[in-house]
Amino acid sequence: AAPRTRTDPRGPLAPLRSGIPHPAPRAMDQDYDAIILGTGLKECLLAGLLSVEGMKILHMDRNSYYGGESASLNLRQLWEKFRPGEPEPTHYGRWQDWAFDMVPKFMMGNGLLVRTLVHTSVHNYLQFKAVDGSYVVKGGKTYKVPATDMDALKSSLMGMFEKRRARSFFMYVQDYDETKPDTTKGHNLNVMTSRELFAKFGLQDGTVEFIGHALALNVDDAYLDRPALKMVKAVKLYEESLARFNTGSPYIYPLYGLGELPQGFARLSAVYGGTYMLAKPDVEVTYDPETKRATGVTSEGESARAKFVVGDPSYFPGKTRRIGRVVRAICILSHPIPNCGDAHSVQIILPQAQTGRQSDMYVFGCSWAHNVCAKGKYLAFVSTTVETANPHLEIEPGLALLGHIDEKFINVTDVMTPIADGKEDGCFISAGYDATTHFESTVLDVLDMYTRITGKTLDLSEKDPAAAAAER
Repeated sequence: AAPRTRTDPRGPLAPLRSGIPHPAPRAMDQDYDAIILGTGLKECLLAGLLSVEGMKILHMDRNSYYGGESASLNLRQLWEKFRPGEPEPTHYGRWQDWAFDMVPKFMMGNGLLVRTLVHTSVHNYLQFKAVDGSYVVKGGKTYKVPATDMDALKSSLMGMFEKRRARSFFMYVQDYDETKPDTTKGHNLNVMTSRELFAKFGLQDGTVEFIGHALALNVDDAYLDRPALKMVKAVKLYEESLARFNTGSPYIYPLYGLGELPQGFARLSAVYGGTYMLAKPDVEVTYDPETKRATGVTSEGESARAKFVVGDPSYFPGKTRRIGRVVRAICILSHPIPNCGDAHSVQIILPQAQTGRQSDMYVFGCSWAHNVCAKGKYLAFVSTTVETANPHLEIEPGLALLGHIDEKFINVTDVMTPIADGKEDGCFISAGYDATTHFESTVLDVLDMYTRITGKTLDLSEKDPAAAAAER
């Protein structure tokens, strides 16, 4: 991708703006196949996919910038959001040079989001950098996550005999092929639970913990009593992503922050004729009074009609329910996160058992090397599912890993989910973003919505994700 300038006053949300046309005259007084509300990643991803399907799309947002709940805010926008009335400090340099992800997540190198980027060629609009390391906390210490048979033999997480048992398990996962029944070694993974499979290899609880949480990326221990197939495939995805970039981590991250992703898919939609309208704070969904089915939207006294409406939960009052809350700490540091080899970008997982919680905690770190902050500065995010009435106290174990913190902002958000599937009322609503620091659950929601809308399953196996290989 060509180098981009950062001169637009909106800072990190600016680069792709030139690739998105201005709204057509009388854009509201038209009929569309779909109207999409909100420019979060999920909504922009769907806009791109549906536009490629040949649908006529109108995409609107109440905000004047792209990203919705998953936006990347510059320094000035961050201060306006969390410290209103207080000017952003000048000692952090140009406010345009910062990009704070409101929903910080890395991309699995061989995962669903990368496959979707390649399937739609949106990766051509973006630049990526491999993440330096993936870590797990055990007994108050931070350890590099072993993910292969060779890693297992070198890891300080395990004793000598346990390393051999773990190596056998990793070799089993590496050899497993869903199309070759003999690779199951006689284990019916659709019936055998993860707990039973781990027991077959004689793995200790500590080993099971980092495999289940740091490799398979389960958010709690409920997976242990479910069929092992999903866990094995998740570990295999981690291993394949790790092997793709050979950087010590399975993750990649876009330069200039995650705000680039929704803009990339918005640009795809625009290429296929999609119309965009930002800064529409009064936009509302309209319904047929008899059938109660969505018929379009109104804004500023004008109406647009559509066969169905897509959007994030905030545009559909009464049609969603809260399933939880997520607390995220946004931190500015002047140093790398300690005990991670001075890495510019890391993920650290704190399994639930290590903190005495019901769900895992995640630390996400990136730096000026990703063009998201001033040179010499680092960003760190700590996130988890809220379990008490004091969410700011719940993230203390993650914050304790960061060393000295220059600035800290706490953001607590509701995780909403639609009550219905949208087929009856024509309202296809995305779910909120969970606490995880990867995109697998995010894209699964999008693919499910795509199938409900089109009746088709999106085939992401056509192109090789190596096309989106990270730069070193």
